[in-house]
Amino acid sequence: MPQSPATDAARLLDDARRVLFVHAHPDDETLATGALIAELVDRGVEVHVLTATRGERGELVPGVADVEPGSAAFVALREQELRRALAALGVDHHAFLGTAPARDPGATTARRYRDSGMRWVTPDVAGPAEDSGPESLTAATVSEAASDLDAYVAATAPDLLISYEKNGGYGHPDHVRTHDLTVEVAGHTGIPMLEVIPPDRMVDGDLDAIAWLDLSSRLGRVQEALRAHASQVQVDGDHVVHVGGQREPIVVRAGVRLRATEAP
Repeated sequence: MPQSPATDAARLLDDARRVLFVHAHPDDETLATGALIAELVDRGVEVHVLTATRGERGELVPGVADVEPGSAAFVALREQELRRALAALGVDHHAFLGTAPARDPGATTARRYRDSGMRWVTPDVAGPAEDSGPESLTAATVSEAASDLDAYVAATAPDLLISYEKNGGYGHPDHVRTHDLTVEVAGHTGIPMLEVIPPDRMVDGDLDAIAWLDLSSRLGRVQEALRAHASQVQVDGDHVVHVGGQREPIVVRAGVRLRATEAP
C-alpha cells in the first residue's frame, strides 16, 4: 500500500544521518526550527546549519548592549549570539553563506550577503527595503547564491535539506530567497528537501502532505537557545517576545512537507 506524502516526509527525518538547515538570519534557526534541530541532534543525526546573512538590519532590544544596529559591533554581537544558540541546541557545524566552505570554489574572494531588510509592497506582499543595496541577499541572483550553497553541500554531503516554504514563513524577502536557492540546489543535486511549515500561518499547497511532530519535550532547549539571542527576542514562559513587541508561542510543533526537487 503506498505511503502518504506526510508519511514520506516523516520517514525522511527518521532515515536521515546528516541534515542541513538553510536559514536567512541569526535567530531564524531557533525561532523556526529550534525544537526540530534539538530533536535530530538527540537522535544522533549530524546537523549542519547554514546562515545566509548576519542579520545586519535587525533591531535591538533596549538595554541589551551599547551597540548601534547595523554597525560592526552589532554584527559581531549577532554572530556571538548565534554561536551560543547553536551550542544550546547541540549543533557543532555552522557556516555563513559566501564564506568557505560555503563559497563557490571558483570565486576569488569571500562574498558577504547582507540582510535585505523588509518593507510591505502591498498589504500581503513583502519586498526588500528600498535601501537594501547591492550586497544584500536579494540583490544576488538565485544561481549565484545557490553556487555557494552547492559548495557547502559538496563539502558536507547532507542526505536531507530543510528550509522555509515558498512564502518564507511570513514573507520576509530573505526567507523567500533562501527557499528559492535551496529548491535550486535540491533540484540539481537530487537531495530531498523538506519545507518547514509554520503552525499558526496559512500556507499554500497540499496540507495533507504535512507531517506534524510534537516536540514539546524540547521546549527547555529552545528556551535556552532563544535566550542566547537576547538582542532580538525575550523569553516569557512558553512564549517569545520579539524586539517590536510581537508575542507568539515558541514553536514546538514542527510541520514539515516534502518539496518536489525541481528548480523554482
